[in-house]
Amino acid sequence: MFPADFIKRISSQKHIIPATLLKALQEPSPVSLRVNRAKWSKQPLNSEPVPWCSTGYYLPYRPAYTLDPLFHSGCYYPQEASSMFLEKVLRTAAGFGENLKVLDLCASPGGKSTHISGLIGPTGLLISNEVIRARASVLAETLTKWGSGNVMVTQNDPSVLGRLTGYFDLILVDAPCSGEGMFRSSAAVLEWSLENTGHCSVRQKRILMEIWPALKENGILVYSTCTFNPGENEENIQWLLSRNMAECIRIDVNEYPGIYEITHHGIYGYGFYPDKVKGEGFFISVVRKTSGEASRRFRSQRMADYKPGKSDLAIAAEWTDIPSDRILKRGDEIVAIPSDPEDYFYLFQNLKVVKSGTKIAVRRKHDYVPTHELALSIQMKDEAFPVRELDLAKALSYLRRDSLNWQVKSKGWNLVKYKGVNLGFVNNLGNRMNNYFPVEWRIRLDITGVSKILPVAWKDAFV
Repeated sequence: MFPADFIKRISSQKHIIPATLLKALQEPSPVSLRVNRAKWSKQPLNSEPVPWCSTGYYLPYRPAYTLDPLFHSGCYYPQEASSMFLEKVLRTAAGFGENLKVLDLCASPGGKSTHISGLIGPTGLLISNEVIRARASVLAETLTKWGSGNVMVTQNDPSVLGRLTGYFDLILVDAPCSGEGMFRSSAAVLEWSLENTGHCSVRQKRILMEIWPALKENGILVYSTCTFNPGENEENIQWLLSRNMAECIRIDVNEYPGIYEITHHGIYGYGFYPDKVKGEGFFISVVRKTSGEASRRFRSQRMADYKPGKSDLAIAAEWTDIPSDRILKRGDEIVAIPSDPEDYFYLFQNLKVVKSGTKIAVRRKHDYVPTHELALSIQMKDEAFPVRELDLAKALSYLRRDSLNWQVKSKGWNLVKYKGVNLGFVNNLGNRMNNYFPVEWRIRLDITGVSKILPVAWKDAFV
């Protein structure tokens, strides 16, 4: 089932017991998710906490996420449990002070970015980057649903971001790798080759060196992969430290007996093996930059070009809790930016931006059209719009973007909710009601007989 070259290497690899690891890789993957505490205070029914993540839970089975409105509203994100160890790493190595500037370099589909955006809080700024266009769109959708508002999604090569000298307090490089930790998937096994592990190692080194200048002195770089291969893991960190002024940070994992500390010529890494932890294969290491160039910044003078009018600021204040100094007008769009304007324009002028902050509204003559981003934002005011609470069948019909055969009491814009959580907008024109759920996000599955498809245990899965 597994490549012979892979089996040969792990047979002599430290911390690995080949027979038990190979057996574990033939078993079903654990199911886990993280809850968005800014939107949902409950936890999954019959779940088990992920030990190293305050909002992570193991589920007893894999539910039909597509058929759960809570998923579409950003109440949780299905994420592999081992990778949630990022929370422990960041709390140990970085802390969470005010105004942290963070880069998630290889961010799609967005699990780690949603995690970071919640950890750094409203004063922090996260640049969530993905170089491939289609994957950047998926990333923007994930972060829009999460609703944090402190994120800018970009689509740039690491070499471009590396020009932001000394800008970031923290950089996460979840590097593209040979995927050995995901060998429970037959696709990952088929894609593996000894030659590819070498190509991955070379590419990872290039990524690390290109992004290194963007990390400020005393800043933290977190490097992770989903492979067991030392040539893509600890050997890369040793290589990085041999060429830069930096030190490896040790993480205390004594309370997690299944996680192995990997030492290699003075560096520390942490290995997750599926036969020893309830999760997929994963590696993570933390580096502090001990010397570097000072940040080079150029003050922007473009704020006047984007100054909102009084009515723009009034509608933003009516609908959101966002400070007025974070509100800009970009064409007909009223936008809440994720940082102070100076930082925003500095980044906007140097990067290809896919999404920045929260689009609140679009101006149409004398009216304002609220956006789906607003509906999903945690900074939207609860009392801003009339509300229509939906049951499961109506919520799924809305998410399919069906014609709506139910009514709302108030004319104009109404917010629809499921279990008290925002799903999006409808517009009651009197003679008809328009569904404003984004076309490109709509559910395409047939929901006929959904009560049979969606187990009762999951319909009421949060307690």
